[in-house]
Amino acid sequence: MAGVVTFGEIMMRLSPPGFQRFSQARSFDVIYGGGEANVAASLAQFGVATQYVTRLPKNELGDACIAYLRSFGVGTDHVVRGGDRLGIYFLEIGADQRPSKVVYDRSGSAIATIQPGMVNWPAAFDGAQWFHWTGITPAISESLAATCMEGIRAAKRAGLTVSCDLNYRKKLWNWGKPASEVMPEMVALADVAIGNEEDAEQVFGIKAPGVDVEAGKVSADAYAEVCRKLQERFPNLKTVAITLRGSISASHNTWSGVLWSDGKLYVGPKYDVAHIVDRVGGGDAFAAGLICGLLDGKRPPQAVIDFAVAASCLKHTVFGDFNVATVAEVEALLKSGGSGRVQR
Repeated sequence: MAGVVTFGEIMMRLSPPGFQRFSQARSFDVIYGGGEANVAASLAQFGVATQYVTRLPKNELGDACIAYLRSFGVGTDHVVRGGDRLGIYFLEIGADQRPSKVVYDRSGSAIATIQPGMVNWPAAFDGAQWFHWTGITPAISESLAATCMEGIRAAKRAGLTVSCDLNYRKKLWNWGKPASEVMPEMVALADVAIGNEEDAEQVFGIKAPGVDVEAGKVSADAYAEVCRKLQERFPNLKTVAITLRGSISASHNTWSGVLWSDGKLYVGPKYDVAHIVDRVGGGDAFAAGLICGLLDGKRPPQAVIDFAVAASCLKHTVFGDFNVATVAEVEALLKSGGSGRVQR
C-alpha cells in the first residue's frame, strides 16, 4: 500500500493505575498518544507505511516519545525538533456510572509554538498517497492552525487524498477564533470527512434529526441527513463517515458507524461493548480502519464501513491510545460477530 502521512500533537499520557481517582494516585502509568499519532500507529499495525509529522522538544522526553512511536512501526523521519516542552494529558479512567476525566497540561508545548515553514512538506509527502489531520490540531494555537493549513495545501498540490476528522474539543479553542470560523476553509479541501455523533453540529451547526446523544439514542438513518448536508456545504468531499456511540455507562457502550458515498448511506455492524478496557482513541481507530479500507481500493463501501467499525470496536478492548490490532484480527471479528472465544 502507498504511504499515509498524519500531522498533529502527541502527548505524554499519565493515568492512575487501575481505576483510581486522581486524588488517590501516588503513581501514574506513562504512555504516549494523540489523535493523528493514534491513526498512524493503527495503520502501521495494518501493514500500511506511515509517517507521523509533529514537533517535539530536543530532550530525553522527546527522544522517548519518538522511540515509542517507532516501536509500533510508525515512521518519524519528518518530526521537527525544537520548542520547550512535551504536552501532557492526565486521564482518570471511569467505570460504570463514573465517567472518565481528562485534564490537559499542554499550553506552550513544542507543537503549539510551531511556525509555518518549519515542516518540509514536499519531503514528508514524497511517495505518499494520503494526508490525515484532525480538528484538534488547529484548535491548539493560531500558528499551528496556519501550519496545518500549509500542510493541507501542500498535500493537495502533491495530489494526495486528504482526510479530516472533525474532532471538536471545546476546551482547546482558546486562541481567539472559534472552530466555526477556522474549520470551513480547511475542510473545504478535504476529500474525506470523519466525525462522531455531535461533531458536525458543534462545528457547523448540522444536527441529526430526532437523536438524543446524551441519552444514547443515535439512529443510523438520521445521519444520512448530516452526511448529505456536509457534502452539500463542502462539494469536494467524496466520502463522509460518522461513528455512532450509544453510552449506557462509562464501561458499557454500543458502537457502530455509517458511511456516505455516492449519495448512499451504508450502515456498519452494531457491537455491544459491555466491558470497555479503554475507549480513548476509539474514533482514531475508526479513522484508521476507514483509511485502510479506502486505500485498498478493492473494498466496496459496505466492506469499508464494516472494517472501520470492527477495528474501532477492538480498540475498546486495548489499553492505551493506540489500537494494537491486525487486519486478520479485525476480519476475524467480522466473521465471528464478536463471540470472543479463545483462539487455540
